[in-house]
Amino acid sequence: MKDQPSQTKKLLLIIGIMFVAFNLRPAITGVGPLLRFIRTDLGISYGAAGFITTLPLISFAVFSFVAPKLGNRFGYERMVFVGLVTLMIGITIRIIATAPALYTGTALVGVGIAISNVLLPGIIKDRYPGRIGLMTAVYTTSMSVFSAVGSGLSIPLAKGLGLGWEMALFSWVLLALIAALLWIPQLSRPVKKEDKQTAGLTGPPIWKSKIAWQVTIFMGLQSFLFYTLITWLPEIMTGKGLGVAAAGLMVSTMQLSGLPMTFLTPVLADRSRNQQGLIIMIGTLYLTGLTGMLVSTSTGWLTGSVMLMGMGQASSISLALTLLGLRAANARESAALSGMAQSFGYALAAIGPILIGIILDLTATVITPIVIFIGILVVMIAAGMGAARNQTVFAAVKEGQGR
Repeated sequence: MKDQPSQTKKLLLIIGIMFVAFNLRPAITGVGPLLRFIRTDLGISYGAAGFITTLPLISFAVFSFVAPKLGNRFGYERMVFVGLVTLMIGITIRIIATAPALYTGTALVGVGIAISNVLLPGIIKDRYPGRIGLMTAVYTTSMSVFSAVGSGLSIPLAKGLGLGWEMALFSWVLLALIAALLWIPQLSRPVKKEDKQTAGLTGPPIWKSKIAWQVTIFMGLQSFLFYTLITWLPEIMTGKGLGVAAAGLMVSTMQLSGLPMTFLTPVLADRSRNQQGLIIMIGTLYLTGLTGMLVSTSTGWLTGSVMLMGMGQASSISLALTLLGLRAANARESAALSGMAQSFGYALAAIGPILIGIILDLTATVITPIVIFIGILVVMIAAGMGAARNQTVFAAVKEGQGR
């Protein structure tokens, strides 16, 4: 029989989910606007600087595969707490202004975030099975708000307040600490007996599902675009003639403009028989924005293009996370799909920042990266059309459909 928690416990869980979500991006998105200063202080190349943003994605890829098994064994809620503690350790290490410390701390930041990335969809599927869309909207909106805040505050903290890039990055440890304290009430939830018995047993069949692979490719390519853009959009904007401060603000503009879509997309997805209409909408918004950025040079047109990209970007991440619940029949299946999609997906996404960094080193033009983004988008939409069909991945495997 399922627990019937009190209203206070329900409220604490919702607040806890929101604060965990607050921490899933700013420790990473805050790096992009500061890369120019990090490169100067540490004397590293564009490619080496891009690797700073790639490292968390490698951590995501590795630990997203492990997180569902750890969650099944020790409890999803307890592992989320472990993730928050790991995040704090990683943020703290980065205060040491050396390349090895920056890389090590950033890798640990990725490990901490990866655990919550994978397990939160399973927690939502378990605790709110009838409100997946609404609760996913709450958590993705919370994540997106602070993703934008992370980008927008980087320059003001580092330069405006004179903290330097080291203390600007370290400031996010306070938010992680608050989240960890608010999550403590969830640690008393027992590990389900069936989760222990089936830990690791539901994983293998999922690799046989084409829908699971389509969800994974969609997740990976939208992450490729997101993490590459938050890393190199300031550099692209300066290449288009904007000043450093204005270029840095474009990252926040991109993310803030998408906030309404971040909330609305999961709700609409949950109410739809399939989500292919949303995939078409995402493709239209994103392609229009990228094309505008490719051909525009004026600040006004560039801002409008970035806002359209932000709307497409916000919709794509929200839909990708919602599909982790909608394409699964229960919490364990959701965690298994989440582990696969985020492990392979983020491995694919990890290529982005360093690849574009190398291309910028070699070509010294911002046109080539934009053309690459458009090509990635086309493949992402094709995969999304398959992932958006009304079918669960394990049912497809069992029925031999997996189409």
